Amino acid sequence: MGFNHIAFEKKDKVAKITLNVPPSNWLTIVMMKEINEVLLDVKKDGSLQMLVFDHGGDKAFCDGVDVADHTEDRVDEMIDVFHRMFRHLMEIDIPTIAVVNGRSLGGGCELMSFCDIVVASEKSRIGQPEIAVGVFPPVAAAWFPKIIGLKKTYELLLTGKMISAKEAEAIGLVNAVFPVEGFKESVDKFLGDFMNKSRPVIMWTKKAIKAGLSLDFLQALNASEVIYNKGCMATEDAKEGITAFMEKRKAVWKDK
Repeated sequence: MGFNHIAFEKKDKVAKITLNVPPSNWLTIVMMKEINEVLLDVKKDGSLQMLVFDHGGDKAFCDGVDVADHTEDRVDEMIDVFHRMFRHLMEIDIPTIAVVNGRSLGGGCELMSFCDIVVASEKSRIGQPEIAVGVFPPVAAAWFPKIIGLKKTYELLLTGKMISAKEAEAIGLVNAVFPVEGFKESVDKFLGDFMNKSRPVIMWTKKAIKAGLSLDFLQALNASEVIYNKGCMATEDAKEGITAFMEKRKAVWKDK
């Protein structure tokens, strides 16, 4: 696949999408169409264990959706293409990771926050500034209450202020914050913990987490039980993991 606004590679069971129009990496309609094309490919690829969103340059992960695409003649297409990314991401069963070494604002922050795991450098600044230009972020409005609670959602969306990576970590918007120096090595080490596990067991676990998002506890527990018994426990790797534990040895995953 050849792209003009992103870079895409698959290596060692990892798919990487790099937003590649620095310094701001604006999400234009054209870039988002390229991302959606890649997400379709990732959904179908049974060999992958992780999807990483990274960025070109050291100023911004993404400063948001291009303001020029918010005009009356483009906004319908922009919303359709933008929200399609999140609909695709909901259907991806491998872990999704955002790597942020700079600003993550507006639509970029929404994309970042929708990934399962977010790692950021200490210099990163994060926020939803849409209110300042007379609009609001629909994805953040729907998603933030689930992951950071109502109070912080109101604060961030109604003020549009930027927060530090450390504050974003404290409220549950970011998983881990690393120094700028040695950032890539720290990220690689952190992500290694997700790569040495069984692919199908990771996927069944993610399915169980997602299944309960919109349910009350007992409904979520019932859904999780079905996924555990019919899905996870039917894998060869579940049997191997339990056997290896009983035999006091390291499990050898077959990814089956």
